[in-house]
Amino acid sequence: MSLAETVSKIDHLSEEERECIEICNEAAGVCEWCADECLGDEEMEECARLCRDVADIASLHARFMARNSNYSKQLAEACAGACEECAEECERHDAEHCQVCAEVLTECAESCRNMMSA
Repeated sequence: MSLAETVSKIDHLSEEERECIEICNEAAGVCEWCADECLGDEEMEECARLCRDVADIASLHARFMARNSNYSKQLAEACAGACEECAEECERHDAEHCQVCAEVLTECAESCRNMMSA
């Protein structure tokens, strides 16, 4: 069963929340990839560090939304901010993994900002 199919079975979620969970999980995955590719390159240390932070907070935010936590909005704010900072850093690098990461993180930040106002 795919993530989208699993998330669609969680009754309390709106369509926007489902999409946010999916993009947060995608962001976590792409950040792990990007961080791994950056390892060992001194110029990429900040990128790797930010990617690891986003991977952790995005996956945490997805889990909190899935369980209808009272802290989801606070995590949405933190996740959006971390995604924006990391996307900005990734955009500075020409590597494909950084460019893909920046694109996904921009979408994730927007989705999380929508969750803050929901």
